[in-house]
Amino acid sequence: MDTAIAAPSAAPAGRSGIVPTGKNGSPMIENVTFEEIRIGQQASLSRRLTMSDIELFATVSGDLNPSHVDEDYAVDHKVVGHGMWSGSLISAVLGTLLPGPGTVYVGQDLRFERPVLLGDIVTVTVTAKSKNAERKTVVFDCLCINQDGRTVATGVAEVIAPTEKVCRAAAELPQVQVIRHDGHELMLKKCESLPPVPTAVVHPCDESSLRGAVEAAEANLIDPVLVGPESKIRSVADAHGLDISRYRIVDVAHSHASAETGVRLARTGECEAVMKGSLHTDELMGEVVKKETGLRTGRRLSHVFVMNVPTYPRPLLITDAAINIYPTLEDKVSIVQNAIDLAKVLGTEVPRVAILSAVETINTKIASTLEAAALCKMADRGQITGGILDGPLAFDNAISREAAITKGIKSEVAGQADILLVPDLEAGNMLAKQLSFLAHADAAGIVLGARVPIILTSRADNVRTRLASCAVAVLSAAARRRGAAPAAE
Repeated sequence: MDTAIAAPSAAPAGRSGIVPTGKNGSPMIENVTFEEIRIGQQASLSRRLTMSDIELFATVSGDLNPSHVDEDYAVDHKVVGHGMWSGSLISAVLGTLLPGPGTVYVGQDLRFERPVLLGDIVTVTVTAKSKNAERKTVVFDCLCINQDGRTVATGVAEVIAPTEKVCRAAAELPQVQVIRHDGHELMLKKCESLPPVPTAVVHPCDESSLRGAVEAAEANLIDPVLVGPESKIRSVADAHGLDISRYRIVDVAHSHASAETGVRLARTGECEAVMKGSLHTDELMGEVVKKETGLRTGRRLSHVFVMNVPTYPRPLLITDAAINIYPTLEDKVSIVQNAIDLAKVLGTEVPRVAILSAVETINTKIASTLEAAALCKMADRGQITGGILDGPLAFDNAISREAAITKGIKSEVAGQADILLVPDLEAGNMLAKQLSFLAHADAAGIVLGARVPIILTSRADNVRTRLASCAVAVLSAAARRRGAAPAAE
């Protein structure tokens, strides 16, 4: 938090602020009563302005004025910037240092002289100017300066000072975390210079699936070919105010024909991606995996969740949580290779793959630990390429450097994994949903290993998730076009 506190000066009759800890080890906070305050007495506090401060201030106050939350705007337009943040620091000094606990704020008159910019260190000093014995009020001169000694704000503040001495344990504030959802936005930004991908949208016959296709088209991610009963598609569009006049519709009788036709459009090259509509996943994938007419390659099909977790410094790929229920060792070779290829497409030069299990040592009674060892050796021998593999690793060791160090694990992967290879679908599905609902992660999903990327959407997906899944498909299709991603034939 980069905060420094200076105790009040010139206080022969009283002291305030943070004082030695109490019996339970917590810091104590003590005030200066009205009778103890002397004219000229001072207290100061210094703090560096961080991005978290800016975002939390805007979140709590609802103040989205760009002069307060956008540093470039503040400088370009010569406006005050985060001046109000300086004002809040004055309140903090008066409420915690001088006079301290029991103080009632009456009013203030402040003038903000210059912007407070990201990284600036502001020092706030309040000086007792006058006292009113009848009302028990004190007027303080207030001065805020930055790290260069330049004045940020000046003014006066009036408070009702406490009359009773208070010395108590300081309140333990809750830990506050700023949850940002900009990981998906970065992925979408990479697609801005790419043409929309012709995409067979298979049986978009409910609002969720049709709206998802329209939103992705409006975001210039896909050029949808709507495959399904035309009358039903148009009826859904009319009922929910969706404009589909610009999009091609391939009229077929039912969901099975929609799956068959959508796969054929991808197989013949008319479409470069397939997007699931309102039909069941098994119905679509059944057509995808057909030997003669489907989209199979030499790879096993697998699903990858691209998770942007606010508490993790990089995108986290989880595989497989949707297609392969109990994958064999041979299946996992394809599953991990698919994920490595996708991670490279998304910008990770040498993806680190953590092969998860319940423990980080090989145990003959736990099959996933044996398979982890085999996969690592296969990578050593060039049977899996493009990434660094390690395992078995428990989840904590895979994503926490501290946990790995505590357990004495020396690894290029531990604590900084880009890809988590889970033992089976159940483990992967639970892990992905836990990250989404407990860690506020954003997820995007895609099926790999086919001739084209396959976007599996869900009715529960929000707009951000739908668009991000399409963005992954766009980046994957673009990489195949330029030969930067293997065709997995």
